Amino acid sequence: MRSIVLAHEVDHDGWRQAVRGLIAAQVPPEQVTWSVEAPDDLFAADAAPPTDASAPAFSLSRHLVDLSQTVLQAREPARFALLYGLVWRATHGERAIAGDLADPSVARARQLAQNVARDTHKMRAFLRFREIDDGEGVRHLAWFEPEHYIVEANAGFFIRRFAAMRFSILTPYRTLHWDGTAPSFGPGARAADIPGDDAMAEYWETYFRSIFNPARLKRSAMLSEMPRKYWRNMPETAAIAELIREAPRRAEAMVAAGASAPRPNPPRAAPRPAAADPSRASDLATLAAEAQGCRNCPLWQPATQTVFGEGPGDATVMLVGEQPGDQEDLAGRPFVGPAGQLLDRALIEAGIARDTLYVTNAVKHFKFTPRGKRRIHAKPEAPEITACAPWLARERSLVAPRTLVMMGATAARAILGRPVTISRERGRPIPLDDGSTGWVTVHPSYLLRLPDEAAKAREYAAFVTDLRRAVAEREDVLS
Repeated sequence: MRSIVLAHEVDHDGWRQAVRGLIAAQVPPEQVTWSVEAPDDLFAADAAPPTDASAPAFSLSRHLVDLSQTVLQAREPARFALLYGLVWRATHGERAIAGDLADPSVARARQLAQNVARDTHKMRAFLRFREIDDGEGVRHLAWFEPEHYIVEANAGFFIRRFAAMRFSILTPYRTLHWDGTAPSFGPGARAADIPGDDAMAEYWETYFRSIFNPARLKRSAMLSEMPRKYWRNMPETAAIAELIREAPRRAEAMVAAGASAPRPNPPRAAPRPAAADPSRASDLATLAAEAQGCRNCPLWQPATQTVFGEGPGDATVMLVGEQPGDQEDLAGRPFVGPAGQLLDRALIEAGIARDTLYVTNAVKHFKFTPRGKRRIHAKPEAPEITACAPWLARERSLVAPRTLVMMGATAARAILGRPVTISRERGRPIPLDDGSTGWVTVHPSYLLRLPDEAAKAREYAAFVTDLRRAVAEREDVLS
C-alpha cells in the first residue's frame, strides 16, 4: 500500500505531484490511501512518492482537469481517491471517462463539483464586509461559513472585485487577507472576530429595502436562493420579516397607483463615428470604450448603451450569443437577464465556472420593437451583424480563445460568415481560420420559449451536454 499525505485540504499541487508519481509507478487506486496532514499526525512523514522526472508526461482532457480542480475543494474525505480512480481509468484506455454521465464515479464527482459551485455562488452573493480601523487605516472584514474548502479558489475573484480595499475574509477553515499588493492566507477564525455593527450594515439594509419588490415576493423562491443559515451574517436580513409582513399592503398600493411612465433614455453625447479600424485597440478595455461610440448601424439610437463582452482577457473559451436583451441593455452587461440566468445554471451543471469564460454577443446593441411600455426582442438582420463584425473579430483576436461556442444561429452566422442551421451543425467540432475550434448550440432564450415541459427538459439537458463537450475537447498536460 502507498500512503499519500497531503499538506492541507486543497493541496492541489501535492495531489497533482502524487498522481504523476503513482501513474509513473503504475500503482492502482486500490493500493493507495489518501489523507491530509495534521499537526500531531504520526504518519505525516509518509510523503507523496517522488515524481520520476524522466517519466513521460501524460495528458488528460481539460474537462477532467477542471473537474479535479473543483472536486478537490469539496468537503468529502474520499475525493482524493475518487479523482485518482478517474485519472487511472483515463490513462488506461478510458480517455473520455469524464464525459460518461452514466458512470457512478463520474456522477459522484460531478455532484461534488455542483455542490462546490453552489457554495461558491453563495459566498460571492452573500459575503458582507464591515469596516474597522486596524491602526493602519480602514480594513474591511467579512465572516462566511462555507460548506466546502473554497476560500483559496475564490481569492482571485474577491481581489479583482475589491482590489482597492484592504480586506480580510474569515471562515472557520481559512482566512484570506489582502493588503493591496499580495494575498496571504491564515488559519481559521471565529465569528466573534467580526464587529457587530457599523455603517456598512446600515448601508446594506437600506439597499435591500430599496430593491425589495412586494409585488414579486415569492417566499419559497427567496428561501431557496437565500437560505436562512446565511441570514445571521447578512445585516440586511433584519428587515425581511417586516418587508414580508408589509408586502400585501404595499403591493395593493402599487396597483392602485397605476403603472409609472417609463424612464426616458439618458441624454446622449453627440454622435461620433466608430473607429475605422477596431484592430488598433491594444486591449479589451480600450476596445470596449471605443465600441461605446459605435454608429455603424441604426441600432444605437433606441438602445440605452453598447453592451460589450466581459471575462478574463486570456480565457480559453469564448461564448458568443446573439445580442443583449432588455435587462442587458439597462445593465450594460451580457447575459444577466432570464437567458443569462439559465446559462449560469447550465454552466454549473456542466461543471464550468462562468468567470473563467469570456462571454459576448455578435451584435452589441439591443434591437427591439416597442409594444406599449414593453420592449420586445427583434432578431438582428444581416447588415446589423456585419456592422458589428469588426468588434467581435477584435475581441476574438485579443482574447485568442482555443474554443468558441456559438449560441444560436445569429452567433454562428457572425463567426462562420454564412447562414447556419443549428440542427445540421450542432454537436461537432468546426475548425476555424484562427486555429481555434468552434461549436454550435442553441441560444438559452430558445429553451425559455419552449412551451412543452418535457421538450424543455430534454433540450436543456442537450444544451448542458453541448457546453460540457465543447470544453472537454480542450487538452491539458498533467505536469
